[in-house]
Amino acid sequence: MPLSKTEMMDRARAALIGGALGDAMGMPTQLLSADQIAARYGHVEDFVAPDADHPVSKGLEAGAITDDTEQTLLLAKVLLASPAGFDHHAWIEALVAWEDDIRRRGGYDLLGPSTKRAIEAIRNGMTPEQAGRYGDTNGAAMRIAPVGIMTPPSSDLIARVAETCRATHNTSIAISAASAVAMVISSGLQGMGWRDAVAHAADAARAGADQGVWIAGGQLAARIELALDLAGKAATQSDVARLFALLGSSVASQESVPAAFAALALADGDCWKAAVIAANLGGDTDTIGAIACSMAGACSGMQPLPQDKIAKLRGIDLGDVDHLVEALVTMRMAGGGDG
Repeated sequence: MPLSKTEMMDRARAALIGGALGDAMGMPTQLLSADQIAARYGHVEDFVAPDADHPVSKGLEAGAITDDTEQTLLLAKVLLASPAGFDHHAWIEALVAWEDDIRRRGGYDLLGPSTKRAIEAIRNGMTPEQAGRYGDTNGAAMRIAPVGIMTPPSSDLIARVAETCRATHNTSIAISAASAVAMVISSGLQGMGWRDAVAHAADAARAGADQGVWIAGGQLAARIELALDLAGKAATQSDVARLFALLGSSVASQESVPAAFAALALADGDCWKAAVIAANLGGDTDTIGAIACSMAGACSGMQPLPQDKIAKLRGIDLGDVDHLVEALVTMRMAGGGDG
């Protein structure tokens, strides 16, 4: 039975706030190795402030979100402002303005390598399709949640994902990764639990891999299936360690996105458990956490999310989130998220 608008909004809110929880948990541990995380913080089980010498997060307070959440909300606003067709130039200018604002605030966590390179190319006159032809990192997947919220699961969803990826991540790998994540979130808003939703991820990844410029690399569909299979069989901490050693946790789409699926499965769909797993992995912990927890939230709704942790989030306006959620779900129900 389809969810009501209220139920869809609850899951959409959980997707965005869940993503913020995973992001904030991984903020102080990102770019560090698992051993460095253990030495600096012990086993991270709650929000902590980054060390004063952290390479990108220094100066942020415990519970602060990063670019993962900020760009997700930014993408939602650009999508809502251009319902007739994604405005690539508005998106690029929004990203530039966002980065300028981060700099004014003294932030260090700026645009990723693929997005930065694409912005410079477009500003020099290159078309969005050409500018994004080398973007294969996880920036597209980390901020794709609004597309999954506004678009029902279908081929239209893959087309919308590809269109929003075009200017910065117009590659088979990046679009494949973002398609898998968006499909889980979209399926969650259809009422699916996490197990049913992730069953559609590999097919979405395969469909997304047909989009954009083909580049060599591990196939996202196969690596997501591997991640879910190994997570389902993991019986010991050694099994879990081997799983993530195989998958990797770098900014590469084919590492961090399967790792996020593994974290979701190991946590049995629990958003906070997934956040804890991701925060202690090493590597791109904030993005892995954001993706895993966004999928978890979309498949569970707000009730299981820890309200005490949400209250400790910093840098996110929950009222703004609510406004975006209502607008995105309204567009989904009106058919504005199609195509």
